[in-house]
Amino acid sequence: MAIFEDVDISDFELIMQKEFKKKNTVILKFGAELCDACFALESELEDLEDENENISVLFIDCNEAQDIAEQYNIQKVPTMIIYKDADTMIYKDYGVILASDIKKVISNGI
Repeated sequence: MAIFEDVDISDFELIMQKEFKKKNTVILKFGAELCDACFALESELEDLEDENENISVLFIDCNEAQDIAEQYNIQKVPTMIIYKDADTMIYKDYGVILASDIKKVISNGI
């Protein structure tokens, strides 16, 4: 899982382009360091990423990368956004979601 804390939006867009070239699905997980729910979601996403080589998970700390959080209109943490490809968002919601439910979203969205 790649962790982005002090990255500006232009650098992040380049990183996203590279991830889409490597993986079929990219998951953005927006959170904060001292957020228990964010930690719980992170654990679910780590398991999912370990099980599936076509999924890339990027963690964005909203306190450290505020311009990225603003660009994606993040209001609550944790928030997860799933992209099928660079142009197709298939899911955006906040809260803790189980890996099994995330798998269902990905399989239904593809």
